[in-house]
Amino acid sequence: MGNHLTLAVAGSRKTQGIVDHCATLPRERRALVVTYTQTNQDELRRRLAVYAGDHQGLEVLGWYTFLIHHFAKPFLPFKFPGKRVQGFNFDGRPMRMAKGYSRFLDSNGAVYACELGRLAHELVLESRGTLVHRLECLYEEILIDEAQDLSSHDWEIIDVLLGSSIDIRMVGDIRQSVLATNPRSAKNKRYAYAEVIGWFREREAQGLLEIMQSATTWRCHPDIASFSDTIFDASWLFPVTDSKNDTVTSHDGVFLVYKRDVEEYVVKYKPQCLRHSASSGKEFNLTFLNFKLSKGSTHERVLIVPTRGILQFLQTGAHLEPGPAASFYVAITRAKQSVAIIVDDPGNSSLPYWQP
Repeated sequence: MGNHLTLAVAGSRKTQGIVDHCATLPRERRALVVTYTQTNQDELRRRLAVYAGDHQGLEVLGWYTFLIHHFAKPFLPFKFPGKRVQGFNFDGRPMRMAKGYSRFLDSNGAVYACELGRLAHELVLESRGTLVHRLECLYEEILIDEAQDLSSHDWEIIDVLLGSSIDIRMVGDIRQSVLATNPRSAKNKRYAYAEVIGWFREREAQGLLEIMQSATTWRCHPDIASFSDTIFDASWLFPVTDSKNDTVTSHDGVFLVYKRDVEEYVVKYKPQCLRHSASSGKEFNLTFLNFKLSKGSTHERVLIVPTRGILQFLQTGAHLEPGPAASFYVAITRAKQSVAIIVDDPGNSSLPYWQP
């Protein structure tokens, strides 16, 4: 089977794994690497230049650019004769009752980002095999990094790719599903964010995809890794995280911190302070980064302002909904050595308090 998905924990060197794979490909093999965020695209290009710079058959594209270059631009006339894609409208949305051409493109001919996946999938059908055949001629392998960020009609497109002659390799971490290419769409809503694990397992059962687990983290201290495993309940069937971080400092693990001690804690350990949104942590004179925006970053230590749901999880063990659980998992796993959570009432939590 040529189609693979690697589900990897935070700090497991997912992106480097793609780079290492590309570096071993035969020089005549044509491969495309696709990812969602601009930051990840830039990082992939930088690393590929270092590790596989002599391979001329490698290409890196963003997901939207992939759909525009290989679906919308060449095949739009199959659906709308005489029309061409003139640009990309990231923020705009069509009128609610818009149909036909105006459903997908604005008055300047720029394709709406929120409708690009749907348009791309419809063009697959309109082209009657030509679009897929063209992709098969261009690429022998397509690698998709941060696959958990896909959503909505994107999964229809992945279904098409899985049925092609192209080898599809995807890498992602379901527990870090905090971004989405089209968060407002109702299409495939039951597979939104962390729930996409169901889509992957269905395709594995159909024999379209082989799922592999990468449960080793080189980033998180063993105590942090163990705590991160408790955020999603056992029914998700995630493997136990194995930490290879054997660094020992004077302050390692997961701790609670009283509000009165926050200032002293920050002065002593200089953690990256994280919160869910701008409405959190206003009582503290600290520089915060939001959970979702911290995705992809690594810090020696983090300090977290908990949401109401996180507090309830700590105090009672009641698990969070998938979306909030993913955000909390991202926040926890940014840290290498220590995580501190601001809590005055620990409830039934067994986490130790930091003592000044």
